[in-house]
This record gives sequence, structure tokens and C-alpha cells, in this order.
Amino acid sequence: MMDIEIYFEPISIDLSAYTRENENFYVGNLMDTFTGAGQFPELENVQLAVFGVKEDRKSLKNTGCAEAPDKVREQLYPLLSHWNNIKIADLGNIRQGNSVEDTYFAVKEVVSTLIGQGVLPVIIGGSQDLTYANYLAYQNTGHLVNIAAVDSVFDLGQDEKELNAHSYLSRIILHQPNFLFNYTNIGYQSYFVNRDALQLMKKLYFEINRLGNVRANIEETEPMIRSAELVSFDISAIRAADAPGNYYAGPNGLNGEEACRICRYAGMNDKLTSIGFYAFNPKYDIRNQTAQLVAQMIWYFIDGYANRQNDIPRENSDDFIRFRVFLEDYNEELFFVKSKKTDRWWMDIPLKNKAGNKKLNYPYTPCSYTDYQQALNQELPDRWWKLQQKLM
Repeated sequence: MMDIEIYFEPISIDLSAYTRENENFYVGNLMDTFTGAGQFPELENVQLAVFGVKEDRKSLKNTGCAEAPDKVREQLYPLLSHWNNIKIADLGNIRQGNSVEDTYFAVKEVVSTLIGQGVLPVIIGGSQDLTYANYLAYQNTGHLVNIAAVDSVFDLGQDEKELNAHSYLSRIILHQPNFLFNYTNIGYQSYFVNRDALQLMKKLYFEINRLGNVRANIEETEPMIRSAELVSFDISAIRAADAPGNYYAGPNGLNGEEACRICRYAGMNDKLTSIGFYAFNPKYDIRNQTAQLVAQMIWYFIDGYANRQNDIPRENSDDFIRFRVFLEDYNEELFFVKSKKTDRWWMDIPLKNKAGNKKLNYPYTPCSYTDYQQALNQELPDRWWKLQQKLM
């Protein structure tokens, strides 16, 4: 197993102000933190590993976001812990490489190693192009990957060869071998997205969700997030009134409460194996407001993780109720599964092997009660149709 300590530098901030000796009810006291030589955390029995990435050379006008990790820590460590069943390590910050590609390589190796040891990485960026490095960590897992991104744009860029914070998704789509099965956008704003990008998203049968629709029914983001192994959260998706710390912060976007709620959904997702928070720039922050919000988003993610129910449908399990709906107009038989523990819903759709020896590692597709109601009304759920198209 690779020694990932070589990629990290210890935290340079004074943590004494954010922890209390012999008191276990602060987040800082939950953390086994890398603060100096010979003190790198042991990963045995660790469930979550927080680390920062000081990289902003491809941030496009948002230079300064490399300084975000320690600013977030200053707000995260004093928060009160409500959990006694989680072991968390803070690995410090990945050093900026001689080139951006060096940083990407370090992130890929670290995430790959952590996932391989059953540890969930919580990445504090840095710019959102680091999502590409996070994605590469899944290349040798042997299965296809779903990504969910909370973002006001699709980050497709204009130049296929250029990789930056606004074009990383193009690089993921074009990467060979390709192991991306689905991409879900949550919160795009139409005036930032051109028609060609919209058409491409629809052509690829990706799930895209406008900000207005997301805010009108925030509960519907839960199955969107539940379908992902990897979540990427761009802080510019939050309105400037709640998160001013970003060059691209604007008047519209999610509010702080909605952002925290989405993060809690992500933590509760039993199949999620990595999450990243990107593009927070302390240079534009006001009274540490954005740093506080990102810290609270991470807090809600941890809270969701602490409340995971191991709620994954299995054949012949007594924890789930099965429903069958026949759509006469389409001559299709749809099967739904509902959890008795959480009331969450899935569609049971036979999944074909789509990429040689790579496979989908999750046989059920997350959905909502709304999808089931649509089927009862003899309407074909959009999620079902898109998945069928992707499997053809």
C-alpha cells in the first residue's frame, strides 16, 4: 500500500484555540490531525479523512482559493460534535506540485489509496478542476462511476484540450478509458449555460436540474445525490448573500440551508465514496461567512454519514417492500422498491454490462416517491427512460 504521507504538509495553524483537552464534544477533538513530523494519522479504523489541496493555478480569476483549507478548519474545529461513532483523520494539505499535473497525480493517488482502504475522502479545495483528479482515482476500481455536481454551470469549457476549473467535465467525458456512467448537475442557472451545452447534456442522457426546480422541491435532490459515488460541490452555486467568498459569487443560487441539506443527503448516501468542496476564496470572504458555511456543510455531511442506515436494496430482503406497475400504453412493467427503515425509493432495472469488463456496482437506481406516482398515473418516469437509453 502506498505511503501517502509524502504528499502532505502538516497543518500550520494553531489548533489549540479550536480543541479542548479531555472534551470530546468538539469536532476538533474527533480529529486525528497531522500537525508535524512523525504525527501522520494512522488510517486503521478511520472512516473519514479530511484533507486540503492548495491548488488554484487553473481557477480562472479565482486565484486565492488555494488558501481555503485552513480557513475552513478554523471554523470547522470549534463546531460541536453530536457523534461518538465516527473516527476522523485530518491528513493536512497536499502540497502544490511543480506543475498542476503533479498536484492532480497526488490527489489521484491519495484518493485511490483511501478508497482502497475503505476510508471516505473529504476534499477541501482549491479549484474545482481537482474533480478530474478525484475521478481518475476510480479508474482501477473495475466499475463505472456516477458523479453529482452542485454547480451553476456544466464546466464543459470551449477548448477540449484545455483543463481548468470551467472545463474539467469535458476532460472527464473524453478521458480514455471512459468509466463515467452518469453525471448529474444540481442547480445550473440557464443564463450561464449555452444551448449547445444543454443539447450535449441531453444527448448524453445526463441528469440536469435547473436552480429554480431544485429550490422549488429540495427533497428531490436526495435521489440525485444518492445515485453518486463522487460528489463535487462548487461554492459559487450558493448565492453571494450566503457565500460571498468566490470571484464568481452572484445574486442567485442556493441558500446556506439548502446547501447544508444537500450535504447531509450526500453523507447519508451509502454508496458515496468521496466528496469535494471547491472554489471557496478567502480573499473575497466577508467576516469569515463563507468559511463558516463550508464548515457547516462539512458538519452536515459528517452528520449524514453518522446516520447512515446501510439502506441498500438486496434480493429477498425483509427491509424492503416491492411494487409492480404495468404501463399499458408503453407495454412496460416497472418495479419499485421502498425501504421500511427510511422510506427511500429505488427502481429495479436490470443493468447490462456497458463497458467491457467494467460494471455498474449498484443494481438499483435511486428515485423518489414522485417517480412511483408518475408510474401509477401511467406516465413513464424520466429517470427510467434516461437509464434505458444509456443502457442501449
